[in-house]
Order: sequence, then structure tokens, then C-alpha cells
Amino acid sequence: MALQTALDALADPVRRLIVRELAGSPDWSRACGTFGHVPVAKSTLSHHFAVLRNAGLLEQRDEGARRLNRLRRDEFEARFPGLLPLVLAEADPSGPPEDTGDAPA
Repeated sequence: MALQTALDALADPVRRLIVRELAGSPDWSRACGTFGHVPVAKSTLSHHFAVLRNAGLLEQRDEGARRLNRLRRDEFEARFPGLLPLVLAEADPSGPPEDTGDAPA
């Protein structure tokens, strides 16, 4: 697991959304099909899962017709301490903008 590969995987906002959602779910409880609300084509979503898997951020296993996912939180944190918590703490980019204190008076 190379740092550049991890950073490239986390550079995309859709992949960060997937990571945040997996972090909020028990291991092996989210199938790829439960991410239908993500605003990309199914083939693009599959690509995002492959990038995250190849970067070592998630693990997948087939269970019947479903492909279940697990965020490799402990492994990733051991390799890159502090990086995953930064991603998980990121505000939802589709939500309201954060107050930076720079508003005009």
C-alpha cells in the first residue's frame, strides 16, 4: 500500500463519500448495491470501488449475488496514522458550506 496510491484514491469526492459511509456501517453490512444514491453511473461506481480496493482501503467478498464491503480501517490507520480520521472528519461536500469566519461585515 503506497502513500501516493492512497492519496490518489482519496482525491475523488465520490470515493471519500463511499469511505465515510462504510465507516459508519458495521463490517460486511453494505453491499455495493446499497450505494445507488451516489450520483454516478453503476459502471462508474464499480470503478470507484475497484480503486478503493486496489489502494487497500476496502475489502470485498461475495455473498450470493451481493458483493459486501468492509473498510480496512485498522490496517489503513496502522500504515498511514491520522489520514483516515481526516477523511472521516471532512464535512459532506454536498451539505451547507462551513463557516470560515471570512464573511464580509
